[in-house]
Amino acid sequence: QLHLVESGGGLVQPTGSLRLSCEASGFTLGRYAIGWFRQAPGKEREGVACMSSSGTSINYADSAKGRFTISRDGSKNTVYLQMNSLKPEDTAVYYCNAVSGGDVYWGQGTQVTVSS
Repeated sequence: QLHLVESGGGLVQPTGSLRLSCEASGFTLGRYAIGWFRQAPGKEREGVACMSSSGTSINYADSAKGRFTISRDGSKNTVYLQMNSLKPEDTAVYYCNAVSGGDVYWGQGTQVTVSS
């Protein structure tokens, strides 16, 4: 069975940090382009960060630049999103996805709430 499982979300105060994890099962994550997305209540899902399958190309949404870092650990078949200097507007459900050709996988999402 092929799937992605996110973890690491939770409640954090503004200016705090969280690291989200996305573990793949049933396929090798390193062969896929990876993306982190988020969806806040009442808003459309938006891209936050993405990494090519080779890892040589990384892009961030303007809202994430300088604060978020996407990375991958091939030995754990896991991709991470390190989020620093969190703001209330970062509150959302965060999803990871993996894409290769016609194959697209999504995780179930993990809730991140930034509030004092």
